[in-house]
Amino acid sequence: MGKLRVVSVKMPEQLYNEMILRIPKNERSTFIREAIMEKIQKIPKADKILELEQRLEKIERCLTNIVPLKHIVERVNAYTFCRDEIDQKIIEYLMNYKGATTPELTEYVKTNRWLVLNRLRRIQKASRKQLGKSLIEYFPGKRSGKKKAWWINQELVEACCA
Repeated sequence: MGKLRVVSVKMPEQLYNEMILRIPKNERSTFIREAIMEKIQKIPKADKILELEQRLEKIERCLTNIVPLKHIVERVNAYTFCRDEIDQKIIEYLMNYKGATTPELTEYVKTNRWLVLNRLRRIQKASRKQLGKSLIEYFPGKRSGKKKAWWINQELVEACCA
């Protein structure tokens, strides 16, 4: 229970005398508090229910507006996840060749292998966070004649370029 407040109550003398007879002196406060709580629980919270219904309606309206946006998210420009020219070159290469190993990208971008790898991971993480699925993904097995390569998500790119 939280902080207690003092309340004064006017009641008929007959009810007061009945309470004195039935309830011991040190339990009267608890009895009155429990009686009030019991009575309050039976009464519906009209204002709160109305407020919650209004909030629920607002949420429903927002959700109906979000559903059409789900289809728009799929039509994303692959270059929105690029920070600079290096990222743009990486995305450009992946879009043209559908996939590439890290050494192939390093040779194309003409930079450090670790820089390319970190950029790929950053683009992957940022796209997953924003879109719910990755724009690029790493596949360690053999796919289309390449082992341990990065692949661009064709659904997102086709939607972007269509």
